Amino acid sequence: MNNKELVRLAQEIEEKAYAPYSGFRVGAALLTGNDRVFLGVNIENASFGATNCAERTAIFKAVSEGEKRIKAIAIASDSDDFVFPCGICRQVIAEFSDIDTKIICSRKDGEYKVYTLKELLPHAFTEINTGGGF
Repeated sequence: MNNKELVRLAQEIEEKAYAPYSGFRVGAALLTGNDRVFLGVNIENASFGATNCAERTAIFKAVSEGEKRIKAIAIASDSDDFVFPCGICRQVIAEFSDIDTKIICSRKDGEYKVYTLKELLPHAFTEINTGGGF
């Protein structure tokens, strides 16, 4: 599965987001180490702390199915700007990633940029090095 296909899947699933408070719908398409794809959307709650981002929804679905390595994750929204994972999502991505994991940030026209986790979270807490990053 290539980057463009992952972005397309993230854009398609975005329609299912539950975002009645912010109106900001986000979709995510995750490719695992075993080449399985998991999709997720943001799910808001009146108690904002109970809201879950699209990236974490996809990751939690993958982990609950036994997948524990992320090869790539694409994030989409209906924004004119590129959408990036929040800090909490970056840390959760780090838990199941390695130095080669791709984070594909897109905008509504389908254009995207690819980053490594090290670029987006240079000093992630990891199993091996809590605080030192990759």
